Amino acid sequence: MDDLTRDGHIDLDDAIFTLPPEGLGSAQSALGRTRLRTFITLRWLAVAGQTVAVLFVAFGLNFDMPLALCLSIIAASAWLNVFLSFAFQSQRLTRGWEATLQLAFDTVQLAALIAATGGLSNPFLLLLVAPVTVAALSLSPFRATLIALLALLLAALMPMIHLPLPWGVADSTVALPALFQLGQFAALAVGVVFFALSAARVSQDEARLVRALDAAGVVMAREQRLSALGAMSAMTTHELGTPLATIHLVAKELQGDLGPDDPRAEDIILIAEQADRCRAILATIREAREATDIVHAQIPLDSLVAEAAAPFKGLGVEVRVRAEAGDGGDARAPVLKRSPEVLHALGAFIENAVSFADTRVNVVATWTADQIIITISDDGPGFAPEVLPKLGEPYVSQRGEAHLGGGDMGLGFFIAKTLIERTGGRIATRNRTPPKRGAVVQTLWPLTLLQAPDLD
Repeated sequence: MDDLTRDGHIDLDDAIFTLPPEGLGSAQSALGRTRLRTFITLRWLAVAGQTVAVLFVAFGLNFDMPLALCLSIIAASAWLNVFLSFAFQSQRLTRGWEATLQLAFDTVQLAALIAATGGLSNPFLLLLVAPVTVAALSLSPFRATLIALLALLLAALMPMIHLPLPWGVADSTVALPALFQLGQFAALAVGVVFFALSAARVSQDEARLVRALDAAGVVMAREQRLSALGAMSAMTTHELGTPLATIHLVAKELQGDLGPDDPRAEDIILIAEQADRCRAILATIREAREATDIVHAQIPLDSLVAEAAAPFKGLGVEVRVRAEAGDGGDARAPVLKRSPEVLHALGAFIENAVSFADTRVNVVATWTADQIIITISDDGPGFAPEVLPKLGEPYVSQRGEAHLGGGDMGLGFFIAKTLIERTGGRIATRNRTPPKRGAVVQTLWPLTLLQAPDLD
């Protein structure tokens, strides 16, 4: 008896269902490709903020500053926005190099404005982090690194190329100590690196989640297409039956009207034979479907588990399948609606267990009066402690390696988990209680969600 059951009773105390449902969203945005309108909007916001700041310093604080030069630098961004708005569709997705050039321009423009108002002495120096952060969110790592290096290079040149820091007294300037300016540059460098890495990590996680959801959607779409093909075949056999019967009947009537020596008789006989052949093919399809329709639409729980495990027997690891009633469950296994999602997910879990098992994999299906529990356990090394809390997230390999059909992407468990949740189930994962070794994956459904309707 597996350690998940005690005295024939289901024990779910140790199987805490902590994997949060992810659902199946859809990727609305193309990561790494940003709309031109987004860049234009951000640039207009920058233009507005820079203009207000410059005018406030010049007229509100009465600081002596090169107002015409500052407004000219700001106007360059405004003119770029006007050009882009008229030259291109704002809804189009920018290419990587286009976005890189725009962000490079924004970095140079902002650096020029800061250099014109004090350089490294300007307290607004840290605003150079802004275009670097946008680059980290919207560009590839390589291009984002180029923008970050450009920002740091321009900051490094400011001690040599800059105008004095404006001050409140006419014809007076303030020269801050070199050590202070070095601290400003160091703060900028730390900010650029920190925000760039943080934004890049967030963007990468989002991109991975989008691709994982897309992969799960592909699996579900395939299963749905298979079901649609089955329905189409049934409709085809039904709809073609009547016209073929009509062709056969008319051919027989024409055959009776024509004499044996009529040159058309041979053609009429051929038409009747081919109609009979088509009817026979449709009858074969219909009989096969009728013979298996109930099996296709409905399947006992024990047969479902056996079918999911069948492809993985004879691979060097013993796969034991067992079905038993729990508390309040009928002696006979419940009959379920055949679900391609459930079969795919269980097969993926079993495949993963076989991949890591030393000698044996146990697949136990248990049912009670109101729920179904399927437990898959192996005698392998178990889940790594650092991996166990993250199972169910995309791009997390189950035990340090990629399995479950996810190739080297680590999507298998995520896809299988998503398929289970799509059918209303939950997943629990843990390692077996020492001294026993191995991993345990447990799935649970309310019986009413999977149980097939009574045909009687």
